[in-house]
Order: sequence, then C-alpha cells, then structure tokens
Amino acid sequence: MLDYKDLRVAEAQADYGSFKDSVRAPIHRWFMYPAGFSYRLVESKIEEYSLGARSTILDPFVGCGTTSLTAKEKGVNSIGIEAHPFVHWVTSTKLFWDYDYDALREAIADSHKRSAAADLDALSARIDAGEFPDLVVKCFSNDNLPKLLAIRESIAELRGVPEIRDFLNLALTSTLRIVASAGTGWPYIAPSKYHSKTVKRDAFTEFKKQVQSMYEDLIYVRSTSPSIKTTHTLILGDARQPFPGVKQEFVDLVVTSPPYLNNYDYADRTRLELYFFGWASSWSDITEQVRDKLMMAATTQVTRTSDRQTSLSDEIREASPRVYERLSTVIRELSQVRLTKGGKKNYDIMVAGYFNDIFQVLQQVYRVLKQGSDFILVLGDSAPYGVYIPTDFVIAELALCCGFKAYQVEMLRRRGDKWSANTQRHKVALRESIVTIGK
Repeated sequence: MLDYKDLRVAEAQADYGSFKDSVRAPIHRWFMYPAGFSYRLVESKIEEYSLGARSTILDPFVGCGTTSLTAKEKGVNSIGIEAHPFVHWVTSTKLFWDYDYDALREAIADSHKRSAAADLDALSARIDAGEFPDLVVKCFSNDNLPKLLAIRESIAELRGVPEIRDFLNLALTSTLRIVASAGTGWPYIAPSKYHSKTVKRDAFTEFKKQVQSMYEDLIYVRSTSPSIKTTHTLILGDARQPFPGVKQEFVDLVVTSPPYLNNYDYADRTRLELYFFGWASSWSDITEQVRDKLMMAATTQVTRTSDRQTSLSDEIREASPRVYERLSTVIRELSQVRLTKGGKKNYDIMVAGYFNDIFQVLQQVYRVLKQGSDFILVLGDSAPYGVYIPTDFVIAELALCCGFKAYQVEMLRRRGDKWSANTQRHKVALRESIVTIGK
C-alpha cells in the first residue's frame, strides 16, 4: 500500500495500546471499556513534552476519559470530545471530584438502606410486566435483577446534588457485568450461549464493594493530585466538526486513540447499560441516539443504497491523488471480495467512510493545535476480508495533506495472534502502533 520500511519498534511500551494498566488504576477502573489505552502513555507524554498547569492536552475521541483523567491527576488542563452520550456521561462522572464528602457518605448509606428495604417481589412483578428489554432479563438471575432494580430506584429517590446520584449510578453500572449470569464480557454479550456461570455474585454485596472502592479511589486521588486548579472541558460532540469553544492554535498536545478499522460497533458495546438505565430500548433506539452520531468504523453503520457510497471524498482526491488511488484500489477489491463471502459485509463502504471521516478529524485537529506541537495517535492496522490496509501510515499520509509537516510510526505490539485458530478469520499479521504527527 504505502511505503512503511522506516517502521520503528517500541517494544518496551507494548501495553500502551491496551486498557491493561488502567484496570488497576484508581478512577480509571470505574468503567471497563473495550477500546481503551493505557494512562501510562499519557503520563509519559505529559512528562516528555514538559506539560504543566499552563498547558492544554486534547483528546478528540476521549472515550472513558483516559487522557483527560490523567491530565487532571498531573495538573494539566484538558479538553475531551466524545460523541457517545453514555460514554460521555461516564467520563463526566470520573472527572468530578469536588463532592461534599459528608453528603456523599450519607447518600451512600441511604442508598444501601433503601435498597435493602425494597419490596423485591413487587420489583419482580415489574420485571415480569416488561420493565426491561429481553436482553437485560436474559443476562441476570431471577434473584439479582430485582436487586439491581432496587438499587437503581434507591439512587433515583436520593435528594441532593446530581453528581452524587451520578457517582452511585456509575458504581451500579460497574456492578452490572460483575453480577451478570450470562456471558457479558467485552466485546460481545451472549446470554443464550453462556447463561450459566459457575461463580454466583450477589448484586447488593457487589454494589457495596464497588461503591467503597470508588470512594477510596476519590480519597486517594485527592490526596495525591496537584493542588493547583486546572480546567477539564468535556464536549458532547463530533470530532469531525469544529470543536466548540476551542480556539485556533490553542492546544499544546493531542493524544488519542480513534476507532480502529476493525468493525467494532461501539454503540452496541454498551447495549446492556443503555437498556438497563432506559437510555434506549431497541436496536433502532441505539442507532438513532448513538450509532448515527459516531464516525464510521463498523458495517452496522452502513445501509447499502448506491455504489457512490464506496467513493472517497473529493477532498481526499484533491489533497493526495496517490493516497486516493491506492485506497480506491483497496475499496474496489473489497467490493469484489465481499461477493464471495457468506456475510457479504459492506467493508468497502466502511473503509471509504472511515477515511472520509478521519480526514475531517485531521483537519479539525490541525486547526486547534499550536505550531510546533504534536498529534499522537494509538492505531491498529486492518485487514477486512484479508485485504490489508496499513491504517497508521495512511492516516499519517493524510495528515501531511492537511498541513502537518512530518510523522513517525513506532510499533507497540503484534495483533491478532489469539484468533489464529479461527478458520473463518484471515491470517494477515497485524500490529498496533503509536503515530506521532508534527505540525
């Protein structure tokens, strides 16, 4: 595809592209997301670029807040942009630490008391009457689902500041997959196949554990974080559009991990939580409220209506005829290969939409980044239906077309080895990389 003979290897940082470190880190661990990267990467870049209280770091795909949260812990201002409304709420809750801690402790005790006193039989009747979509009912035992509903109701009845209710609701969110009796591990929910687990966990007990753990995390970060006041703006919006309120050449560093070109449906990944809390009740709800707001990254976002959907934008063609032609060749190949596959997935449309979208993101980042500053991305390459695309290098080349001056690609790790036994999967070797693009 493109010439990537100068690929550098950064083996020592192999876990930077995964959520592995964050699973054990205070506050970061409050919600497990399948597309996270390591807070240690952000820490290392804050130190490398000597960022401080007068600096601002941006993440246009902030997700569950790794960049913004690390910036707050290190005394650096941050701006995060997230299009998924539920994930945006999760990050907003993680970033709020200014509680009245006496009121928080009182609310925690009150919530536990109300939950324990709930009429579980009445709540079971509500569940039988259709309180939840069928997916939620299948994911929990007959004992636990009424208890989870009792906890949700007890939080809703609390008086006081909404941030306390958010804190408790996030603890409940984190409890859901812990106590599920179905297979709810990332990335897929499979209640029909894994409806029985060997270990049974009680919802009341696990919720109390989660609340206590989160409370202790708050106490810890308040005692270890810089006393200097910093600002952390979180925008519910689209990274393809101008960033609201962010001035031109305002940002000192951008660190992000955009969606990989790997057909993950990021809207579907939170279906259990969206259904449980009533944010959505059907596939069409999720499409309208979440999926349609996200940049192209999955074939579930595609409805095939015309061949024009497989076209790259005129902007890309004018900016780089070379990249345009080589990507167009890949898209044409996918258009043919899909016809030989049982699923006939619309990877050709997905690829075209992905790079059209990412090109817009590059333009918006270029506008707000200071001259002489860097844009750092954690990226994985891709091979839909075995057709290889060096996504990291393609994005870097497109960045040059937007005005960026140079780039460097460092490989973090090899990917895809765990799927080697899957006869339905391609055998193309993949990697995960850090791409540093200079303005």
